[in-house]
Amino acid sequence: MQQVQQREIPERISWARAMIFAVGYFFLAALLVGQIPGYIYNQMTSASLVGLEQGSIALAATCLAGFIVIQVIVLLFDPKPVIPPVIVSGLGAILTLVGLGIALAAGLTGYQYFPRADSSWLPVLGGKVLWFQPNAVDLVMVGLTVLFIGVAMVFYSVLALRERDNPDRRDLGTTPATRGMLIAASMIFILFMVGYTLVNDNGLSYAINAGNPAQAQMIIDVFLYVLLGAAIFLTLGAFALRLHYLMRPVRKRTMSPLYAVGALGLAQIGVLLLLVWLLVYPLIAWMHSWTLIGLGDYLTICAKKSAVPQSCAFSPQAGYIIDTVISGNSFLLLMAAVWAWKSYRNLVIIGSVTIAAVLGLATLLVHTSPSEILTALMLSGAMLILATIWTSVARREFAIVGENNLGCLGMWLVFGTCLLIYIAAFAFFSIPVFPSDPTAPNIPYISGTIIPAHPAPNTPPTPGQADAVVLLIVMGILAAIQFYFLVRNRYKV
Repeated sequence: MQQVQQREIPERISWARAMIFAVGYFFLAALLVGQIPGYIYNQMTSASLVGLEQGSIALAATCLAGFIVIQVIVLLFDPKPVIPPVIVSGLGAILTLVGLGIALAAGLTGYQYFPRADSSWLPVLGGKVLWFQPNAVDLVMVGLTVLFIGVAMVFYSVLALRERDNPDRRDLGTTPATRGMLIAASMIFILFMVGYTLVNDNGLSYAINAGNPAQAQMIIDVFLYVLLGAAIFLTLGAFALRLHYLMRPVRKRTMSPLYAVGALGLAQIGVLLLLVWLLVYPLIAWMHSWTLIGLGDYLTICAKKSAVPQSCAFSPQAGYIIDTVISGNSFLLLMAAVWAWKSYRNLVIIGSVTIAAVLGLATLLVHTSPSEILTALMLSGAMLILATIWTSVARREFAIVGENNLGCLGMWLVFGTCLLIYIAAFAFFSIPVFPSDPTAPNIPYISGTIIPAHPAPNTPPTPGQADAVVLLIVMGILAAIQFYFLVRNRYKV
C-alpha cells in the first residue's frame, strides 16, 4: 500500500501472500454469508425473542463502537489532530473506568440483564419496562463496549502525542511490540484451549471444593476472564498498532476509505440493528394483526392469542426472508470487493481488515453469558489474530514477490495447504459449543477429558471429547509445514 509501490504490477504477488488473503476472505465469507444469517434466523424463530433483542443490541453496539473508534482516528490523524490528544486521552480514561465498573458490577453481582422479571415502569404490550421483556439488555456487554471505546481512545491519543513530536511517517512493519503481543496472546489462547479441553471449569470447582463449588468456580472463572481478557487486549493492541503503521505513510489515500467503512457501513448497520432491538415487539404485534392474504399468520407465530406480542416469534418463512436478504447482500459485498480490488485496493484492504476485527469483537459481545463467554473469548481472540496477520501481509513492500513457477510440487503445496486450512476451520468452529445454538458441531467436542463437568443429580457424568481440538492441532501443524515450504520456494502467481 506504499506510494513507492504504485507502479507495481498487481499480479506480481507470491502464492504465500495470496493464500493469507484467501484465508482472510474465506473466514469473512463464512461469517457474513453463513454464520451471521444463521444466527439471526435462529434467534428470530426461537420460542422467545429475548435472544434476538440481546443479539441485535450487541451487534449494534459493536458496529457503533467501531464507528466511534474510526471517528477518533479521523479526528486525531486526518491530517492533524482536530481535538487535542490529551482531551481524547482523558475522556478515554474515564470511559475505560466506567466500562470496567459496569462490566464487573453486572458480572459479579448477578444483575447482568435489564429489565429484571420484577421490574415495572410504564409497561405496555405486556412488557416490564415499556414494551421490553425481561433480559432485553446485557449490561456486561454494555460495559465491555464502553471499555473497548475508552481503551481505543487512550491508545490512539498516545500514538497521536508521539507523532506530534516525531516527524517519522514510515510504515515500521510488524514491530517487535506487535510480534510480542501477538505471540503472547496466541500462547494464552492455545494453553487455554488445551487446558479447557482436558479440564472443565465446573468439574474442577467440585474437585477443589465440593462443599462450596459455586465459590470455587467463581474464582476459577474470574482468573480465566482476566487471563483471556488480557489476551484479547493484546490482540486488539497488535491489530490497532499494525493498522496504524499500515495507514501512516499514505493517510491521504487511506483515511477516506476508513471513514467510508465507518460512516457508510458500520454506523448505518448499527443504527438499523438498534432500531430492530427497539421496535421488535411493537413490530411483531403489528405484523400479527395483518389480515391481507393471511400474512399475519404466515410471518408470525404466537403461542397464546391472549399474550401478544410477548408469546410471539417470527415464523420460519419470515426467518428465511431475512436470512436471504442478509446472505445476498453479504455475497454482493464480497463480489464488489473482487471487482474493486484493482481500482480501489486501499478501500478493499482497509475495509476487509476492519470488518474482520469488528466481527471478532462482535463474537465476544454477543456471547457474554457465563456459559458462553470463555469460548467466545477464545474465538474472538483467534479472529483478531487473523485480522492482525492480514494487516501485516498487506504491507506491499514487504510482500515476497514470487520468482519461481508453480510446478507440480507448488500446486500440491497450494492445494494441500488450502485443504488443511479448510479442515482445520471446521474443527475450530466446532469448539465453541454455545447452549443457545441449536446447530450441532461438525466435529464432536465436549470440554473435560480428564475432569468432566459435574453431572446433574442421578445422572452419569458426560465424558469429554477432544476430537475437534486434536484435529485442529494436527491440521494446523501440517498446514504450517506446507506453508513454510510454500514461502521458502517463492512461487509466483
